[in-house]
Amino acid sequence: MNEHLSSQFDEDLDRVRTLVLQMGGLVETQIAAAVNAFESGEVDTVKNIVETDQRVNQLEKTIDDDCAHIIARRQPTASDLRLVLGISKIVTDLERVGDEAKKIAKGALRIYEQGHTPVQYGVGIRHLADAALNLLRQTLDAFARLDTAQATMVIQQDAEIDVEFKATVRQLITHMMEDPRTISFSIDILWIARAVERIGDHAKNISEQVVFIVEGRDIRHTSKAAKA
Repeated sequence: MNEHLSSQFDEDLDRVRTLVLQMGGLVETQIAAAVNAFESGEVDTVKNIVETDQRVNQLEKTIDDDCAHIIARRQPTASDLRLVLGISKIVTDLERVGDEAKKIAKGALRIYEQGHTPVQYGVGIRHLADAALNLLRQTLDAFARLDTAQATMVIQQDAEIDVEFKATVRQLITHMMEDPRTISFSIDILWIARAVERIGDHAKNISEQVVFIVEGRDIRHTSKAAKA
């Protein structure tokens, strides 16, 4: 009987982990599509991105419900409890990543509807987005393998995205000062860059939860030295 219950518990945990990775795959697709829309002007994809976001939101609700049922029915302890609690926070960050992708897509739509082409900043945004998307992929891989070494690397690499974002902001401010007619357009670019930078932040948050799940250490709001 105990073995049967234990097997069911393992199946419950495996299902939730699988759903988290499925959700992660969806938000990766969202980000890539949103950045492509910004770069290419193929804004017809915005509707698809919004529809994908609805699927992401539904998965968040499903996973939250599963986590609540696991806690109520199985009363997990130690590492199993940390896994469930960590997942409940991870899906919140993934849902917010989906929101950021939607912001990028809608920003691209506004830019092209106004007759602008973000050629000057397209390369910079693409590089920033590629770096953020890579962090997200690494952190999802770290979660799948419960790899704290890789999670720690993601946390440290997020600082590089922050530096690149600040450089983009400085360029945009200079651009607006030199030609005030570009202020509206530049602000749209700025919000897109900010959304990309936030994706990196959420990837870092997920990696912090991986460390918590594996080691039981809460490293949020601590120095980089303490995280290493």
